[in-house]
Amino acid sequence: MVEFYKTIDGRVTELSGFTEGCWVNMVHPSSDELEEIARVARVEEEFIRAALDPEESSRVETEDDQLLMIVDIPMVEKSSVEDGGQMFSTLPMGIVVGQNAVITVCLDDSIILRSIAEGAVKGVHTAMRTRFVFQILLRVAGRFLKNLRMIERDFTRIEKRLYDSLKNEELIQLLGLSKSLVYFSASLKGNEVTMEKVLRGRVLKLYEDDRDILEDALIEIRQAIEMAGIYSSILSGTMDAYASVVSNNLNIIMKVLTVLTIIMTIPNIIFGFYGMNIEGGRIPGDFVWWIPLAISVGGCFFAWYMLKKKNLD
Repeated sequence: MVEFYKTIDGRVTELSGFTEGCWVNMVHPSSDELEEIARVARVEEEFIRAALDPEESSRVETEDDQLLMIVDIPMVEKSSVEDGGQMFSTLPMGIVVGQNAVITVCLDDSIILRSIAEGAVKGVHTAMRTRFVFQILLRVAGRFLKNLRMIERDFTRIEKRLYDSLKNEELIQLLGLSKSLVYFSASLKGNEVTMEKVLRGRVLKLYEDDRDILEDALIEIRQAIEMAGIYSSILSGTMDAYASVVSNNLNIIMKVLTVLTIIMTIPNIIFGFYGMNIEGGRIPGDFVWWIPLAISVGGCFFAWYMLKKKNLD
């Protein structure tokens, strides 16, 4: 899919085709679309194609007055069927700055670019290529922060149910959040390095106002890195505590079963003794049967008292 946008009268407007100073948004483009955009925008096709590799790392590259910047963006991977919890991953997005247009390329449609296309971001001028690129980077950083807060809310909700449940569902959800944080941490650090390289001004000419936007994006990226690290530490500690709680609950259950086994063994021993040592298995007399019963009950209470005294009940 290929879309064309341009700022007209202060508003981002969709166009029917390519024009000077426009923004080209490409989502999972075909080979023919790649060739066509590379031709009309006069940019290297390899630059546009680079972001279509899902394993591509964040980087910045220049060649013949063209700039390629690849940054990782957060994506919602899937939702939990039962409680609506979300898992997150990252996906590379390519930003190609040519002489007459800005091109964004991604394998999937992104809410970041969609919000810009729908006019949710103020002050967007597609013809001001440097500023427009930095505004995209600022939106990327903001989306990371927003998704990290969503992870924190999911974690809090799962934690409330965690210690009252012995099921694997909550643990699996925590593992999913942990996996999301690992992806975020790696991607954020890569994006930080890329933005710092751009901020030095060696790969792209910087204007003072544009520099402020990029610095704001870097600040938010660093905040996101710190948040991801804190959440990862808390999540790891919670999972360790959960493992300890499960182990302790299992020990309590085993202790109760052991105590019950010991107490219930006493009547078996006593009645077994009478059964093997009395001829015909019958005690003489009409009411003498209560003697082994009383001994059994007394033995059970004595065993319970001794175990309680040792704090084993």
